[in-house]
Amino acid sequence: MSVASFDPTAPGAVELVVLWAMRIGGLLLVAPVFSGRNLPMMLRASLLVLLTVVMLPAALGHAVEAPQITAATILSETLVGFAIGLGAAVFIGAAEVAGDVLAIQTGLSSASVLDPMTMESTPTLGQFAHLFAVALLLALNGHLVILEALAASAAAVPVGGAIALEPGLGAMIALGTTLFALGLRFAAPVVAVVLITNVALGILARVAPQLNMLIVAFPIQIGIGLFTLAVSIPLIATSFVSWPGAFESVLSTLLGALGR
Repeated sequence: MSVASFDPTAPGAVELVVLWAMRIGGLLLVAPVFSGRNLPMMLRASLLVLLTVVMLPAALGHAVEAPQITAATILSETLVGFAIGLGAAVFIGAAEVAGDVLAIQTGLSSASVLDPMTMESTPTLGQFAHLFAVALLLALNGHLVILEALAASAAAVPVGGAIALEPGLGAMIALGTTLFALGLRFAAPVVAVVLITNVALGILARVAPQLNMLIVAFPIQIGIGLFTLAVSIPLIATSFVSWPGAFESVLSTLLGALGR
C-alpha cells in the first residue's frame, strides 16, 4: 500500500498514522543531530510531520492488522523509536566519554564551555570529541542511515504490534557497556602516552628533587596529551568509518530483543 492509495476511512488507518508518528517522535528524542536542543521546537514539530508522511509507506507495507491507540501501544511505539535513536546516540556518547577521559588525564577537566548541542556545560575536550563525532556522522550520511533503520524497523516490529518489554529494556541498558568500552578505546592512545609521561616525570622527580614538578609537570602533561590527540585523530576517524556496520549490529540486537 502506498500513500496515494491510503484511505483514512479504513479501519485502523488513522491509528496507524498516529502510532507511526509516536515511533518517529521517540527517535527524535535521542537520535544524534535530530535531538539537538538548538533546533527550534517548531522545526522539530515540522520534521515530525514531514517524516511521518514521507515514511508512511514503510509502515503501511508491513502492517499486519488494524492497530488500536492505547497507552500500551503508544508506549511501545515510542520505545521502539527511542531504541533506534539510542543505538545511534551510543556512538556519539562514546566519543564524548572519550573526551571526558582525555580531559581528566591531561588536566583539562576544569576547562568547561557551553555545549551548543546539549546546552550544558561540558569539558572542552568532551565538547570537541562530541562535535567531531557528529561531523563524522554527517560526513558518512549517518542521518540517512538512521532514517533507513527507522523504515526497516517497520518490518522487524510492525506498527501497533506487541513488543517484549523486559528483553528490550535489558538490551538498551546493556548498551552502557558498549558506550564506555568504545569511549576507552577512542581515548586509549592518549591515555597510554600520558601514563608513560607521568611515570617518566615521577622518575625525574626522584632523580632531580630540586625541580618543582607541580609547575613543570602540568604544562608538559597538557602539551603531550594534546599533541598525541592531534596525531591520533586520523586513527579515530578511520575507526569511526565502520559506524554504519556497528550501528546495524546494535540495531539488530535491540529490535530482535523488542520483537520477541
